[in-house]
Amino acid sequence: MFFMTASFAQNKFTEKADKLFESYQYVGAIDEYLKLAESKNVNQYVYEQLADCYFTIFNTEKAIVWYEKAVQGKPKPETYYRYAQTLKSFGKYKEANSQMDIFASVVPNDVRAKEHKLNPNYIPSLVNKSKLFDVSETNFKNKGQSDFGPILNNDNSFYFVSTRNASNKTDQWNDQPYLDIYKAYRNEDGTLTEPTPVKELNTPFHDGPVTFSNDGNTLFFARDGLSEGQYEKSKNNKFKVGQQGLYKATKVDGKWTQVEALPFNSVSYSVTCPSLSKDGKTLYFASNMPGGLGESDIWKVTIDANGYGKPQNLGAKINSAGKENFPFITEDNILYFASTGKQGFGGFDIYKINLTSSEQAQNIGAPVNSEKDDFCFTFNKSINAGYFSSNRNGMDAIFNVKPICTTTAIVTVINKKTGRVIPNALVAILDSNRNVISTLPTKEDGKVNYDIECETEYNLQVKAQNFETATVSLQKVKSGETVIQVQLIPEEVIITDTEVILKNVYFDFNKSNITSPGANELDKLVKVMKDNPNMIIFVKSHTDSKGSASYNLKLSEQRAQATVQYLISKGIDSIRISGKGFGDSEQKIKCGKNCSEEEHAQNRRSEFVIVKK
Repeated sequence: MFFMTASFAQNKFTEKADKLFESYQYVGAIDEYLKLAESKNVNQYVYEQLADCYFTIFNTEKAIVWYEKAVQGKPKPETYYRYAQTLKSFGKYKEANSQMDIFASVVPNDVRAKEHKLNPNYIPSLVNKSKLFDVSETNFKNKGQSDFGPILNNDNSFYFVSTRNASNKTDQWNDQPYLDIYKAYRNEDGTLTEPTPVKELNTPFHDGPVTFSNDGNTLFFARDGLSEGQYEKSKNNKFKVGQQGLYKATKVDGKWTQVEALPFNSVSYSVTCPSLSKDGKTLYFASNMPGGLGESDIWKVTIDANGYGKPQNLGAKINSAGKENFPFITEDNILYFASTGKQGFGGFDIYKINLTSSEQAQNIGAPVNSEKDDFCFTFNKSINAGYFSSNRNGMDAIFNVKPICTTTAIVTVINKKTGRVIPNALVAILDSNRNVISTLPTKEDGKVNYDIECETEYNLQVKAQNFETATVSLQKVKSGETVIQVQLIPEEVIITDTEVILKNVYFDFNKSNITSPGANELDKLVKVMKDNPNMIIFVKSHTDSKGSASYNLKLSEQRAQATVQYLISKGIDSIRISGKGFGDSEQKIKCGKNCSEEEHAQNRRSEFVIVKK
């Protein structure tokens, strides 16, 4: 299913193990290399080969042990890269970066090395990436078998491949039963029926994954060359090496028949994991055929009345020096694929790219991608849901994905008094707990756009210079754009012959530090004084009559001086501002100790007396 190409330096001690390795019999190769690792014939090469064996069959627990030994010497550059990938699968990103630093220094012109140098600490950006999908487990019971390659046909038939047939032969590649194609059905509630094998497509060797034509009557699938007698023999004729090939089948009376091989199959390389475009004119697949960029690449081939065109590599925007595999093309030309050669969480990560645009491939982020292998993403637009595979729980298993509904909130900020738009207003979007998610300024047209999730409540907090701050709620949206207008009230500062009148400058109970609302009011006074450079102000601070006279006098003095210091900190010359506390000696509402709460509130105030204009 997966591909590996390399050349190996052999010697008389490693010859047996190397032959097993070269013929993809990794389980047997591991046994032989382990014998060498325990003998006096162990060397750097044995450590690398053992690590690569485990890496290739996705046994990261064992791979990390041998890569750690291998990098103690002077291994081939790819060993550093694979060790870094293995470390990532355990969440050891700092250690992985150290190995990538070495890899980049050894092969600085490698595309992966260049990407690492440009953005070595990319993980936080992936973690903080907006979630695109919700993930849940299917109702399939995983009993130690490997299930992957899910795809839903338009008749709700659900196909996938699995090792659940325990009676199958064991593949010496990974000591697991050969893959069979299975079929289930999707119920209205999203659950899947008990799967059964598709007997007419299954052979004693690997079969699957599959892809369908839009009408559901044509199927392309992968199959092991050994099933068709397509293989190469090893040099000593002891091993048969079969490659994956692609085949076409047609549905007749509910059964898949007329199986035919595609003309670009080969005994020298694999072609596998097909995905057919909606119009049936382009087949995407994975292959390690000549002309690729890495261990395996994504390719495409045209299909017309005359047959098949020449396979075309999809190029460096998609393919890397690592492994690209498991393509899936949507009806709107979005290609999903898995890669080990791009910057991801670890192992295979799933990426997407719009083939009709100039954009680069994007990691689709968590929770679809994890530290383990995540692959085989497929999507059915009619039910607005899809599937993918992952070994995050220990074995390959199939998961549901549901896209998160997103829409756009278009916010326009205007002056309530004049009706004119307000550019450069700061619009903060808050979640239901009033946590700020993001803050953006309005453009010249007074607008700002936010991408939001459907069926989610938000709040908007809007600020602009010389306007009162406004907070409005953004109601839940089912779909489509939502347009909201926020009206800001101009701040009005009253200047009489004797004083500058502001709203109350509030202080926390029993404290004298300036609060955020109080600072907003004092900033208005700062502007007035800067606009009137000869103005001199005397601050009078008053309290209510709840406390003792001496306590109130002390507290008001502290508040008066805190106000003065705030104004000085904003650039007002100290000779233009002074203040004094008066406690409760000058009540605005003369009610003594018998004031109501409303009367107490009116008595707690600051006055800004104009000494000189």
